[in-house]
Amino acid sequence: MEKYVLGIDIGTTSVKTVLLSSAGRMVAESIRYHDLISLHQNWAEERADLWWENAVETVRDIGRQIPGGLENVVCIGCSGMVPAIVMLDQDGNPVRNTIQQNDARAVEEIAQVTGALDQKLLYQQTGGTTNQQHIIPRLLWVKHHEPENWAKTRMVMGSYDYILYKMSGVPSIELNWAAESGCFDIRQRKWLTEQFAQFEIDPSWFPKVSAPSDVVGCTSPEMTQTMGLPAGIPIIAGSADHVASTLAAGIIDEGDLLIKFGGAGDIMYCTEQLETNPQLFFDYHDVPGRYLINGCMASSGSLVKWFTRSVLESDDPHILQKLDQEAEKIPAASDGVLVLPYFLGEKTPLFDPGARGVIFGLTLSHTKIHIFRAILEAVIYGFRHHIEVIEQMGHRPKQIIATDGGAKSPLWCQIAADILGAEVRAYPSHPGSALGVAFLAGMQGGLFHDWSEINRFLTEYKVYKPDLSAVQIYDKAYHIYRNLYQQLKPSCEDLQNLYR
Repeated sequence: MEKYVLGIDIGTTSVKTVLLSSAGRMVAESIRYHDLISLHQNWAEERADLWWENAVETVRDIGRQIPGGLENVVCIGCSGMVPAIVMLDQDGNPVRNTIQQNDARAVEEIAQVTGALDQKLLYQQTGGTTNQQHIIPRLLWVKHHEPENWAKTRMVMGSYDYILYKMSGVPSIELNWAAESGCFDIRQRKWLTEQFAQFEIDPSWFPKVSAPSDVVGCTSPEMTQTMGLPAGIPIIAGSADHVASTLAAGIIDEGDLLIKFGGAGDIMYCTEQLETNPQLFFDYHDVPGRYLINGCMASSGSLVKWFTRSVLESDDPHILQKLDQEAEKIPAASDGVLVLPYFLGEKTPLFDPGARGVIFGLTLSHTKIHIFRAILEAVIYGFRHHIEVIEQMGHRPKQIIATDGGAKSPLWCQIAADILGAEVRAYPSHPGSALGVAFLAGMQGGLFHDWSEINRFLTEYKVYKPDLSAVQIYDKAYHIYRNLYQQLKPSCEDLQNLYR
């Protein structure tokens, strides 16, 4: 009898669910879309209740695609954005919209926490220093600005933790959400409760931390009616989306590097040693004994989406293909137009929530197509910046894999090969994080027995080789890109005080 595992991914713009079989194939998938909410400058929020509605719909949709429904599902995993913050009341209901990992509102709180904590000690314990991604500054923002919501809060967890909690009734936090929270000792694997005490945050709000493949609960009896799932199916702690996507791309060996064109931009380098860098993040790999040196750009695909919706005001489902066709006619470096992609501030490697987006070099001869291509190039300049930091640590990528939305664009992938000056293997229809966390559930559920079996799902790809003439142009443009931020940084700081 064929058995199945279910993987659910809570992404920035959608919930995606996949079903894998014991025969080593992806049997079904389903997706439902939602939007990022940005009510004010630098805000990035979403609705956790909509995530749940979409998760229910995708699971039920998959059940309708399978003869006999979901009776033979033996394990479930969920992945999602980290560290998105879901604040729950005593009944387990969200007290407000989530505060996303790329939210940059807590500028004053970041300064407060930075000044209050010994940053050298913090780096030794967590692998990072205080930044906009850490949860304490964002929680303090709620405490300072929304005391009514603060008073209601009884539990804090991540995006995928929330979905698993809804399915099982058991609260938990996955290891990498904790690792990226800024208040978790990555070597001793424990919360830094002294930080919670220092900022008057109740440590009981944070559930037990579990490793990705640990079983943390089972589907509750209510899920039979809600999702069409039998009660008692084991549920693992799950995975950070970028880590699950890394596994799903076959990044399991030292020297493998992933560039992920999601709503944010992720750069993941696999190593066999626990290493940290003050300009980057650290994660535990889903594969035991492996670690990830990684970075996350606040804006990547979300910047493209902003351009098509807010600037072009287009709802054409084929707009990106049309723009790509026109942008292919524009030479490398967009006839001198450069974009700084810091439209939500920037996380790694700058850690500057005050950084701002810039479109530089415009003349009356330029068009919207130049700006579009320059946006694509800007994201890859950001990837290159991260790779340079990794190389300064003594590492050099052995292979570069590209996944997520941008991997569907031959233009964007060729730009990546040209700016990075290296061969790029792109998976245009790669299921991403949902596949990774489903495979993780499959390892726990006994459907798979070796991590290399993930390669059975990686059959459709295209290789892009760098064009040497474009490489030379991009080398020059990249240095302008790097210098531009340094020159404008004082003005970005002044801009923050414009209305104060």
